[in-house]
Amino acid sequence: MKVTETKIPGVLIIDTDVFGDHRGYFTETYSKPKYEKLGINVDFVQDNMSFSAQEGTLRGLHWQNPPYAQSKLVSCTKGKVIDVAVDIRKGSPTFGQWVSVELSEDNHRQFFIPQGFAHGFLTLTPDVEFRYKVDNVYNKESEGGMRYDDPTVNVDWGSLLQGIEPVLSEKDQIGPTLEESDNQFVYGENC
Repeated sequence: MKVTETKIPGVLIIDTDVFGDHRGYFTETYSKPKYEKLGINVDFVQDNMSFSAQEGTLRGLHWQNPPYAQSKLVSCTKGKVIDVAVDIRKGSPTFGQWVSVELSEDNHRQFFIPQGFAHGFLTLTPDVEFRYKVDNVYNKESEGGMRYDDPTVNVDWGSLLQGIEPVLSEKDQIGPTLEESDNQFVYGENC
């Protein structure tokens, strides 16, 4: 297993070991002792999966506020996506900065996103299956979100979409900017 630090401390890209032969392949997608050695000391309590039928589907940017904040270990098990994490921790030296990684069924890559980050992804193929391992349960009252195209954050979706109009939920179309959002994360205090 290979771990790559991103420009934002704590956000990690994980390349799992894949063992293949003429029958197919095997990869270990999670082992608590191994991930703890990598510094991922969270107790995952829920696994989620989403399916996106259309290429150009954009989900995000979302989070859950404390006390239901979630760290996420995400991967794409069918198709290909660009996954994005945005630092939304008020007072953080990297507040408003973002990192992205391509996740696909071919690269078996994972992305670890700690609490205090907005998360979203863009499908680059049709029929995408996306997996989330999270360390807190879903709580509707704790939902938070921001516009995917917030100009102050400036995630470069445009070059990824290549002129395609993104497929968005109504909630994601009308979301607030990061500044307008109900973001309750404070660097060094609750995340």
